[in-house]
Amino acid sequence: MTTPNNDLRTLAREFRLALEARLTDASMWEYRLPSKDEVAAFCRAYLDALFPLYFSKEEVKNPDAAGFLAQLDLRLAEQIVYAMRFDLNCCGKPVPANLSETASHLVETLHEKLPRLAQLLGTDLQAALKNDPAASGYEEILLSYPGVEAITVQRLAHELYLLKIPYLPRMMTEVGHSRTGIDIHPGATIGESFFIDHGTGVVIGETATVGNHVTLYHGVTLGAFNPTSRRDGAELVRGLENKRHPDIEDHVTIYPGATILGGDTRVGHHSVIGGNVWLTRSVAPYSRVTVKDPELLIRNKTPDSDKDWFLGSSI
Repeated sequence: MTTPNNDLRTLAREFRLALEARLTDASMWEYRLPSKDEVAAFCRAYLDALFPLYFSKEEVKNPDAAGFLAQLDLRLAEQIVYAMRFDLNCCGKPVPANLSETASHLVETLHEKLPRLAQLLGTDLQAALKNDPAASGYEEILLSYPGVEAITVQRLAHELYLLKIPYLPRMMTEVGHSRTGIDIHPGATIGESFFIDHGTGVVIGETATVGNHVTLYHGVTLGAFNPTSRRDGAELVRGLENKRHPDIEDHVTIYPGATILGGDTRVGHHSVIGGNVWLTRSVAPYSRVTVKDPELLIRNKTPDSDKDWFLGSSI
């Protein structure tokens, strides 16, 4: 039986071997990790390919569209090889000789998904324009809305997640997270016409599902009520096997600061969840969930009052 201490010792050994290989300039070292810089560059190139408005001419080595996409495929396939080889080594499994061919096949499989992804992203743009009166047009949304960038990267990362490619999906969504403040796990399943307004502080967990025509505002959390569920009292239950995040049905709007927790929690379609709501149980379709207005204490400062009137009050 593998123990946590043994796992850590094995991991330490892999990192030491990788460092030694890098220091000796070994070109094909066995334990090479995927590159965070390369993954970030791939995400940006993917945005360039989908949305020409993002296109940066000086960064392109091949002006032909087919050539540009071929470069993108090679970049992704290379990182898939590194990720799969490292993962197999860490698990003590043999590395197949045809790993490069496997990576190329995975990239081809991903290509088959691109038309559907493009369609989904088109509905996301439409949702942003429909739901935000401050948006002047698609161009402004593409160039300045963080939610579009976050969901674009997540949708691609989700496809890699479904293909069971290690490391890369989470690395990709963390690129989006660091740039936008929006943290969407690649495992989350998100329907069409998804709009995140403002976006900072939004968190969507791995096993969350989000239906069609859903709008979230900043600070919304679709989180886990019990993330430390364990199998036989010891090992954490990981991944999709442990349903720990909520389900949001179609046409739901969730306002700023709302927290919705739990794998058994379902928000029915056409519901509205008000700001700062803490919700850990399901609600029926067409529900309106709000926090009761707090009692406000308003005190007026006068020239004769103590200058520390606020700190000295009963608030």
